[in-house]
Amino acid sequence: MKLPHRRHFLHLAGGATVLPAVARIAKAETYPARPVRLIVGYPPGGSTDIAARVIAQWLTEQSGQPFIIENKPGAATNVATEAVVRAPADGYTLLVVNSTNTINATFYQNLNFNFVKDIQMVAGIARSPLVLEVNPALPVSSVGDFVAYAKADPGRLTFGSFGTGTLSHVTAEFFKTKAGINMLHVPYRGAAPMLTDLIGGRVQAAFDAIPSSLPHIKAGELKALAVTTGSRFEQLPDLPTVGEFLPGFEASAFVGIGAPKNTPPEIIEKLNSEINRGLANGDMQKRIAELGSATLVTSPTEITQLVAQETEKWGQVIRLANIQPE
Repeated sequence: MKLPHRRHFLHLAGGATVLPAVARIAKAETYPARPVRLIVGYPPGGSTDIAARVIAQWLTEQSGQPFIIENKPGAATNVATEAVVRAPADGYTLLVVNSTNTINATFYQNLNFNFVKDIQMVAGIARSPLVLEVNPALPVSSVGDFVAYAKADPGRLTFGSFGTGTLSHVTAEFFKTKAGINMLHVPYRGAAPMLTDLIGGRVQAAFDAIPSSLPHIKAGELKALAVTTGSRFEQLPDLPTVGEFLPGFEASAFVGIGAPKNTPPEIIEKLNSEINRGLANGDMQKRIAELGSATLVTSPTEITQLVAQETEKWGQVIRLANIQPE
Protein backbone atom coordinates (compact mmCIF):
# COMPACT_ATOMS: atom_id res chain seq x y z
CA MET A 1 0.00 0.00 0.00
CA LYS A 2 1.37 3.40 -0.95
CA LEU A 3 1.11 5.88 1.90
CA PRO A 4 0.08 9.50 1.28
CA HIS A 5 2.64 12.27 1.34
CA ARG A 6 3.16 13.50 4.92
CA ARG A 7 1.37 16.84 4.32
CA HIS A 8 -1.49 15.08 2.66
CA PHE A 9 -1.53 12.57 5.51
CA LEU A 10 -1.78 15.35 8.09
CA HIS A 11 -4.59 16.95 6.13
CA LEU A 12 -6.49 13.68 6.01
CA ALA A 13 -5.85 13.00 9.68
CA GLY A 14 -7.23 16.41 10.53
CA GLY A 15 -10.36 15.48 8.64
CA ALA A 16 -10.53 12.15 10.53
CA THR A 17 -10.68 10.20 7.28
CA VAL A 18 -7.56 8.08 7.74
CA LEU A 19 -7.98 4.61 9.15
CA PRO A 20 -6.30 4.09 12.56
CA ALA A 21 -3.98 1.42 11.19
CA VAL A 22 -2.71 3.73 8.47
CA ALA A 23 -2.18 6.48 11.04
CA ARG A 24 -0.11 4.16 13.21
CA ILE A 25 2.03 3.05 10.29
CA ALA A 26 2.64 6.64 9.21
CA LYS A 27 3.58 7.56 12.77
CA ALA A 28 6.06 4.69 12.92
CA GLU A 29 7.56 5.72 9.58
CA THR A 30 8.34 9.20 10.88
CA TYR A 31 9.56 7.93 14.26
CA PRO A 32 11.66 9.29 15.84
CA ALA A 33 10.78 12.87 15.08
CA ARG A 34 12.42 14.26 18.24
CA PRO A 35 14.98 13.14 20.87
CA VAL A 36 14.39 9.82 22.64
CA ARG A 37 15.31 9.23 26.29
CA LEU A 38 16.82 5.92 27.44
CA ILE A 39 16.44 5.71 31.22
CA VAL A 40 19.17 3.78 33.06
CA GLY A 41 18.66 2.84 36.70
CA TYR A 42 22.35 3.15 37.59
CA PRO A 43 25.00 5.88 37.77
CA PRO A 44 27.19 6.35 34.68
CA GLY A 45 30.08 3.98 34.05
CA GLY A 46 28.73 0.53 34.89
CA SER A 47 28.29 -2.27 32.36
CA THR A 48 24.55 -1.67 31.92
CA ASP A 49 25.14 2.05 31.36
CA ILE A 50 27.95 1.40 28.87
CA ALA A 51 25.89 -1.14 26.91
CA ALA A 52 23.06 1.40 26.76
CA ARG A 53 25.42 4.08 25.46
CA VAL A 54 26.72 1.75 22.75
CA ILE A 55 23.23 1.10 21.41
CA ALA A 56 22.17 4.74 21.89
CA GLN A 57 25.06 5.91 19.73
CA TRP A 58 24.05 3.47 17.00
CA LEU A 59 20.39 4.55 17.10
CA THR A 60 21.38 8.21 17.04
CA GLU A 61 23.60 7.70 13.99
CA GLN A 62 20.95 5.72 12.12
CA SER A 63 17.91 7.85 12.93
CA GLY A 64 19.38 11.35 12.91
CA GLN A 65 17.68 12.04 16.24
CA PRO A 66 19.49 11.98 19.60
CA PHE A 67 18.95 8.92 21.78
CA ILE A 68 19.90 10.40 25.13
CA ILE A 69 20.99 8.37 28.16
CA GLU A 70 19.37 9.61 31.34
CA ASN A 71 20.73 8.07 34.54
CA LYS A 72 18.15 7.68 37.31
CA PRO A 73 19.78 5.57 40.03
CA GLY A 74 17.87 4.65 43.15
CA ALA A 75 16.00 1.82 44.86
CA ALA A 76 17.81 -0.88 42.87
CA THR A 77 16.52 0.40 39.47
CA ASN A 78 12.93 0.85 40.71
CA VAL A 79 13.09 4.66 40.43
CA ALA A 80 14.01 4.42 36.75
CA THR A 81 11.44 1.73 36.06
CA GLU A 82 8.59 3.69 37.61
CA ALA A 83 9.58 6.78 35.62
CA VAL A 84 9.18 4.83 32.38
CA VAL A 85 5.98 3.10 33.51
CA ARG A 86 4.45 6.56 34.07
CA ALA A 87 5.75 8.02 30.79
CA PRO A 88 3.62 8.40 27.64
CA ALA A 89 3.53 5.23 25.55
CA ASP A 90 4.83 6.95 22.43
CA GLY A 91 8.33 5.49 22.04
CA TYR A 92 10.13 8.60 23.28
CA THR A 93 10.89 7.27 26.78
CA LEU A 94 12.53 3.84 26.94
CA LEU A 95 13.88 1.76 29.82
CA VAL A 96 17.24 0.03 29.83
CA VAL A 97 16.23 -3.28 31.39
CA ASN A 98 18.54 -5.75 33.07
CA SER A 99 18.38 -8.84 35.26
CA THR A 100 17.76 -6.79 38.39
CA ASN A 101 14.30 -5.91 37.11
CA THR A 102 13.34 -9.58 36.99
CA ILE A 103 14.57 -10.09 40.57
CA ASN A 104 12.87 -6.98 41.94
CA ALA A 105 9.46 -8.18 40.77
CA THR A 106 9.44 -10.65 43.68
CA PHE A 107 12.09 -9.21 46.02
CA TYR A 108 10.15 -5.97 46.63
CA GLN A 109 6.59 -6.50 47.85
CA ASN A 110 5.09 -3.01 47.51
CA LEU A 111 6.16 -1.68 44.13
CA ASN A 112 3.91 0.87 42.44
CA PHE A 113 4.05 -1.10 39.19
CA ASN A 114 4.01 -4.64 37.85
CA PHE A 115 7.17 -4.93 35.78
CA VAL A 116 6.03 -7.79 33.54
CA LYS A 117 2.67 -6.16 32.81
CA ASP A 118 3.66 -2.49 32.73
CA ILE A 119 6.86 -2.68 30.68
CA GLN A 120 6.66 -3.87 27.09
CA MET A 121 9.92 -5.45 25.96
CA VAL A 122 11.46 -4.18 22.73
CA ALA A 123 14.82 -5.88 22.14
CA GLY A 124 17.85 -7.47 23.73
CA ILE A 125 21.32 -5.93 23.77
CA ALA A 126 23.72 -8.20 25.64
CA ARG A 127 23.90 -11.32 27.78
CA SER A 128 26.79 -12.40 29.98
CA PRO A 129 27.65 -15.15 32.43
CA LEU A 130 28.72 -14.89 36.01
CA VAL A 131 31.76 -16.88 37.08
CA LEU A 132 31.90 -19.15 40.13
CA GLU A 133 35.23 -18.36 41.74
CA VAL A 134 36.99 -19.17 44.98
CA ASN A 135 39.95 -18.02 46.99
CA PRO A 136 42.98 -20.04 45.78
CA ALA A 137 43.56 -21.36 49.32
CA LEU A 138 40.34 -23.37 49.10
CA PRO A 139 41.40 -26.94 48.17
CA VAL A 140 39.02 -27.38 45.21
CA SER A 141 39.59 -27.30 41.46
CA SER A 142 36.12 -28.00 40.03
CA VAL A 143 32.44 -27.55 40.77
CA GLY A 144 32.33 -31.20 41.80
CA ASP A 145 35.15 -30.64 44.30
CA PHE A 146 33.43 -27.52 45.60
CA VAL A 147 30.11 -29.29 46.19
CA ALA A 148 31.85 -32.22 47.91
CA TYR A 149 33.81 -29.82 50.13
CA ALA A 150 30.64 -27.96 51.10
CA LYS A 151 28.77 -31.18 51.88
CA ALA A 152 31.63 -32.44 54.05
CA ASP A 153 31.40 -29.37 56.29
CA PRO A 154 27.83 -27.94 56.07
CA GLY A 155 27.44 -24.25 56.77
CA ARG A 156 31.14 -23.49 57.09
CA LEU A 157 31.73 -22.19 53.57
CA THR A 158 31.07 -18.49 53.09
CA PHE A 159 30.06 -16.80 49.85
CA GLY A 160 30.06 -13.09 49.11
CA SER A 161 27.61 -11.16 46.96
CA PHE A 162 27.06 -7.64 45.63
CA GLY A 163 24.31 -7.32 48.24
CA THR A 164 21.12 -9.00 49.39
CA GLY A 165 18.76 -9.61 46.49
CA THR A 166 21.34 -8.95 43.79
CA LEU A 167 22.01 -11.29 40.88
CA SER A 168 25.16 -12.63 42.52
CA HIS A 169 23.15 -13.46 45.65
CA VAL A 170 20.18 -15.18 44.01
CA THR A 171 22.53 -17.10 41.70
CA ALA A 172 24.35 -18.48 44.74
CA GLU A 173 21.04 -19.41 46.38
CA PHE A 174 19.98 -21.16 43.17
CA PHE A 175 23.32 -23.01 43.18
CA LYS A 176 22.82 -24.07 46.80
CA THR A 177 19.42 -25.53 45.94
CA LYS A 178 20.65 -27.37 42.85
CA ALA A 179 23.73 -28.74 44.65
CA GLY A 180 21.98 -29.55 47.92
CA ILE A 181 24.51 -27.65 50.01
CA ASN A 182 24.48 -24.98 52.70
CA MET A 183 26.72 -21.90 52.67
CA LEU A 184 26.75 -18.72 54.72
CA HIS A 185 25.87 -15.54 52.80
CA VAL A 186 28.00 -12.43 53.36
CA PRO A 187 26.49 -9.42 51.53
CA TYR A 188 28.61 -6.45 50.42
CA ARG A 189 27.78 -3.05 49.00
CA GLY A 190 28.90 -3.81 45.47
CA ALA A 191 31.38 -6.02 43.66
CA ALA A 192 34.57 -4.14 44.58
CA PRO A 193 34.48 -4.72 48.36
CA MET A 194 33.31 -8.29 47.78
CA LEU A 195 36.33 -8.99 45.57
CA THR A 196 38.69 -7.39 48.07
CA ASP A 197 37.51 -9.76 50.81
CA LEU A 198 37.44 -12.78 48.48
CA ILE A 199 41.05 -12.18 47.42
CA GLY A 200 41.97 -11.59 51.07
CA GLY A 201 40.34 -14.84 52.18
CA ARG A 202 37.68 -13.28 54.39
CA VAL A 203 35.05 -15.04 52.25
CA GLN A 204 35.74 -18.18 50.27
CA ALA A 205 33.54 -18.09 47.18
CA ALA A 206 31.38 -15.84 45.03
CA PHE A 207 29.54 -15.50 41.76
CA ASP A 208 30.84 -12.39 40.01
CA ALA A 209 30.63 -10.68 36.63
CA ILE A 210 33.52 -11.68 34.39
CA PRO A 211 34.97 -8.20 33.56
CA SER A 212 35.64 -7.29 37.20
CA SER A 213 37.10 -10.70 38.10
CA LEU A 214 39.03 -11.62 34.97
CA PRO A 215 42.21 -9.64 35.83
CA HIS A 216 42.32 -11.30 39.25
CA ILE A 217 41.75 -14.73 37.72
CA LYS A 218 44.57 -14.20 35.23
CA ALA A 219 46.85 -12.97 38.05
CA GLY A 220 46.17 -16.09 40.11
CA GLU A 221 44.48 -14.11 42.88
CA LEU A 222 41.21 -15.96 42.29
CA LYS A 223 40.47 -19.47 41.04
CA ALA A 224 37.64 -19.74 38.48
CA LEU A 225 35.64 -22.98 38.58
CA ALA A 226 32.87 -22.46 36.01
CA VAL A 227 30.66 -20.00 34.17
CA THR A 228 26.94 -19.88 34.77
CA THR A 229 25.54 -19.68 31.23
CA GLY A 230 24.03 -22.68 29.49
CA SER A 231 27.00 -22.98 27.13
CA ARG A 232 30.70 -22.19 27.47
CA PHE A 233 31.73 -18.59 27.17
CA GLU A 234 33.75 -17.59 24.13
CA GLN A 235 36.23 -15.49 26.12
CA LEU A 236 36.94 -18.37 28.55
CA PRO A 237 36.48 -21.43 26.31
CA ASP A 238 38.36 -23.83 28.59
CA LEU A 239 36.21 -23.03 31.61
CA PRO A 240 33.27 -25.46 32.01
CA THR A 241 29.72 -24.43 32.79
CA VAL A 242 28.09 -25.08 36.14
CA GLY A 243 25.43 -26.98 34.20
CA GLU A 244 28.01 -29.58 33.16
CA PHE A 245 28.11 -30.62 36.82
CA LEU A 246 24.57 -29.63 37.84
CA PRO A 247 22.19 -30.26 34.91
CA GLY A 248 19.55 -27.58 34.53
CA PHE A 249 21.59 -24.84 36.16
CA GLU A 250 21.73 -21.61 34.17
CA ALA A 251 22.04 -18.02 35.31
CA SER A 252 23.15 -14.95 33.43
CA ALA A 253 22.96 -11.21 33.33
CA PHE A 254 21.20 -9.55 30.42
CA VAL A 255 20.56 -6.03 29.18
CA GLY A 256 17.68 -5.06 26.93
CA ILE A 257 15.30 -2.26 26.05
CA GLY A 258 11.71 -1.87 27.26
CA ALA A 259 8.95 0.68 26.75
CA PRO A 260 5.73 1.63 28.54
CA LYS A 261 2.87 -0.79 27.89
CA ASN A 262 0.64 0.11 24.94
CA THR A 263 3.52 1.59 22.96
CA PRO A 264 2.44 1.19 19.30
CA PRO A 265 3.59 -2.17 17.92
CA GLU A 266 4.89 -0.52 14.75
CA ILE A 267 7.32 1.55 16.85
CA ILE A 268 8.34 -1.54 18.87
CA GLU A 269 9.08 -3.41 15.64
CA LYS A 270 10.99 -0.50 14.14
CA LEU A 271 13.18 -0.17 17.22
CA ASN A 272 13.73 -3.91 17.40
CA SER A 273 14.78 -4.10 13.75
CA GLU A 274 17.23 -1.21 14.08
CA ILE A 275 18.74 -2.49 17.33
CA ASN A 276 19.22 -5.97 15.87
CA ARG A 277 20.83 -4.45 12.79
CA GLY A 278 23.25 -2.68 15.08
CA LEU A 279 24.02 -5.85 17.02
CA ALA A 280 25.03 -7.52 13.75
CA ASN A 281 27.67 -4.85 13.22
CA GLY A 282 31.21 -6.06 13.86
CA ASP A 283 32.30 -2.97 15.76
CA MET A 284 29.22 -3.21 17.97
CA GLN A 285 29.95 -6.88 18.69
CA LYS A 286 33.52 -6.01 19.65
CA ARG A 287 32.38 -3.32 22.05
CA ILE A 288 29.85 -5.65 23.67
CA ALA A 289 32.54 -8.33 24.00
CA GLU A 290 34.75 -5.83 25.84
CA LEU A 291 32.02 -5.73 28.51
CA GLY A 292 32.37 -9.48 29.01
CA SER A 293 29.13 -10.08 27.13
CA ALA A 294 27.75 -11.46 23.90
CA THR A 295 25.15 -9.70 21.78
CA LEU A 296 21.57 -10.71 22.54
CA VAL A 297 19.57 -10.63 19.31
CA THR A 298 15.85 -11.31 19.85
CA SER A 299 12.42 -10.49 18.56
CA PRO A 300 10.09 -8.56 20.89
CA THR A 301 8.32 -11.85 21.61
CA GLU A 302 11.55 -13.65 22.46
CA ILE A 303 12.83 -10.97 24.86
CA THR A 304 9.38 -10.84 26.48
CA GLN A 305 9.52 -14.60 27.03
CA LEU A 306 13.04 -14.32 28.48
CA VAL A 307 11.93 -11.68 30.96
CA ALA A 308 8.91 -13.75 32.00
CA GLN A 309 11.05 -16.87 32.46
CA GLU A 310 13.72 -15.04 34.46
CA THR A 311 11.09 -13.36 36.65
CA GLU A 312 9.51 -16.73 37.43
CA LYS A 313 12.84 -18.43 38.10
CA TRP A 314 14.15 -15.78 40.46
CA GLY A 315 10.77 -15.52 42.11
CA GLN A 316 10.95 -19.20 43.01
CA VAL A 317 14.51 -18.83 44.33
CA ILE A 318 13.61 -15.79 46.45
CA ARG A 319 10.55 -17.47 47.94
CA LEU A 320 12.36 -20.74 48.64
CA ALA A 321 15.33 -19.01 50.31
CA ASN A 322 13.02 -16.46 52.00
CA ILE A 323 15.21 -13.57 50.85
CA GLN A 324 14.01 -10.29 52.35
CA PRO A 325 15.12 -6.69 51.71
CA GLU A 326 17.47 -5.42 54.39
